[in-house]
Amino acid sequence: MAPLLQASTVINGCNYSTVYLMKILRYPDPGLSTRCTPVTVFDDGLSAFAADLLATMRTAPGVGITAAHVGTFVRLFVLDLPDWPQPLYYVNPVILEASVETIRHMEGSVSMPGATEEVERPRRIRFSYQDIQGLSHETEAQDFHAVCIQHEIDQLDGIFWLKRLSRLKRERLVRRWEKEELRRAIG
Repeated sequence: MAPLLQASTVINGCNYSTVYLMKILRYPDPGLSTRCTPVTVFDDGLSAFAADLLATMRTAPGVGITAAHVGTFVRLFVLDLPDWPQPLYYVNPVILEASVETIRHMEGSVSMPGATEEVERPRRIRFSYQDIQGLSHETEAQDFHAVCIQHEIDQLDGIFWLKRLSRLKRERLVRRWEKEELRRAIG
C-alpha cells in the first residue's frame, strides 16, 4: 500500500524512525470483506509495516486497526488501548475459547468514521497469537480488551463489524452514516 504521508516518530525530543501514514479503506470497500492470510515472514519489513499501521491508526484516530484496513490482507492487527502502557501487536491471532457470559460495548471502525453502535460479544476469551518477532503466545482477555480483539479478528476474517448488528440497526446506521458522509463532502 502506498503511503500518503511521511512522518517521524519523536520520543523525548529524539527522532527515532520514519513512519508512513497509509490510506484507510472506506466502507463499503470490498476489501473489508476479504479474509486475510497468515503472516509467514517475521522480519524488519513486518516491524516497519506494524509501526506504520500504528501511526495510521493514531491519526485516524482509533484504538485498533488491522492490516486489511489499509489494503494489506495479512493476519496482523494493532491495539492501542487507553489504559495500557504501550501498543499491542497481534499476528496470526486465533480465538481458542469464549465465555458464555457476554458484554455489550460501543464499536466502530476507522473505515467508517463517526459511526458507532452497541455490539454484544463474549466477555472473556482465550486466544493464541504470535508477536511481531514471531514468538507464539497464548493468553486471556476480558471486557474491553476482549471486545477489541474479537472485533479485529472478525475483520481479519472478512467480517466487518456491521455484520454483528441486526439488519434493522445496520440499515439505520448505514443510512445515517451515508447522509453524514454526503454532508461532509458537500461542505
